[in-house]
Amino acid sequence: MTASLSADEYRELIQVALPTSTDADTVDPEPRTLFTPDSHRLALDPDVTVVRGARGVGKTVWFKALQDGKLRALAANDYQLARLKSVETLAGYGTELRPDSYPGPASLGRMLEDGTAPYDIWMTVLLRALGTPGIQQPLSWPERVRWLRDHPDEQDEALATADQRAGEGKATRLILFDALDRLHTSREQTNRLIEGILRLALELRTRTRNLRAKVFIRPDMFDSPRLHFADASKLTSNAADLTWSVPNLYGLFFHQLGNAESRHASTFRSATGIWQSAEANRYLLPRNLMGDQDVQREVFTGIAGQWMGANHRRGHTYTWLPNHLMDGIGQTSPRSFLRALTSANEDTRGRFAGYQYALHWDGIKRGVQTASRTRVAEVAEDLPWVQTAMKPLAGQQVPIDQETIVNCWQEDDLATTLRGGGKETDESQVRTGPRNSDDYDEIIRELIEIGIISRRATGKLDLPDVYRIAFDLGRKGGVPRIQR
Repeated sequence: MTASLSADEYRELIQVALPTSTDADTVDPEPRTLFTPDSHRLALDPDVTVVRGARGVGKTVWFKALQDGKLRALAANDYQLARLKSVETLAGYGTELRPDSYPGPASLGRMLEDGTAPYDIWMTVLLRALGTPGIQQPLSWPERVRWLRDHPDEQDEALATADQRAGEGKATRLILFDALDRLHTSREQTNRLIEGILRLALELRTRTRNLRAKVFIRPDMFDSPRLHFADASKLTSNAADLTWSVPNLYGLFFHQLGNAESRHASTFRSATGIWQSAEANRYLLPRNLMGDQDVQREVFTGIAGQWMGANHRRGHTYTWLPNHLMDGIGQTSPRSFLRALTSANEDTRGRFAGYQYALHWDGIKRGVQTASRTRVAEVAEDLPWVQTAMKPLAGQQVPIDQETIVNCWQEDDLATTLRGGGKETDESQVRTGPRNSDDYDEIIRELIEIGIISRRATGKLDLPDVYRIAFDLGRKGGVPRIQR
């Protein structure tokens, strides 16, 4: 398969196809660019209640797409999931400020301070979304919750009525929850609110036939010991994970190129097989370009060359890129992948404009550095204590002995810092700290669980490049750390 685009034309196509911002909070999904990896089919099944995924893997994309009838129909067709077409979605919580649909963080905080039970809050949100008459009149969320508590019989009646009507219409009413890390600034209060959401989801699953919840959540938040309650295992057994294989990642990239609003998109499609034309000016990848790594490798080699340097000793571009963006549990987020490609394209245009391929291997390395910086910034927002724990390790080389890490933490008195006694600790780091700040071996186990570090067969500890580079640890012969 021979690409008929020049290096400059590919750079122009990549620049148009890949948005500067890959954050789903600011870039809404649209029919033309919606990509449906095979591994996400189960997560969209209305009967799957919990959808786990790290930041950047598509939770908010699907939260938004499921609320859009056109996008939901596209996903139903792509996945051959006919039941999605008869789903009516309701918003239970998300990134957007929608005070008429659900309370925001400030309102949630006030209600918790007043002793309101989290379950009551989310049941109120559900009944309002279902159109329960009595709960529509009060103007504030605290007043609505009070109405709920004052009318327990009407609560059960409203659920039963909504369930019956949905069944008569042969539809499933699905309430969606996303952005759970933004429920409250306190991790303890966030966990209380999440537990209320999960209890509601479990009740809908066990007590109704046509009312369901779908909760998009980070694995570390779902696996928290604080969320273990009676029958919670029923949700665990019904959970799905948003994962991305290497073919999925490249399939996403090629899908964006073939669907870009660029004069070069049609040429790219013609050069890479038979694309199926779908509704909404959307083109579907040929099956081999979606899942055949040999075909994908050939196409990407036409874009980035074969090697990450002068010869094979530096690695193949196709495998090198996702391997260096993978976390400690073997997952690469599409956001990091696309960010690296965007940065590589920008760097090549600026420094290697005469290079025979669209992406220069050194630009790809710089793209990984950029993705690492972005990924570490995301971790700092989600789990501030991780950045605090990694700071004393700056300048070290990996692989590294566990004893060396513990010694660095002891010298820096990390336990005191995490408990709030250190001068550099802010309130958020204490609230979102590790399970046991005093047990350094337990902290290492937790870092392994969330994919920040990994343990080699030799027993030594390692950091994947997507974290190592921006956390300022070195590796002999590896991608250089970011120069401060």
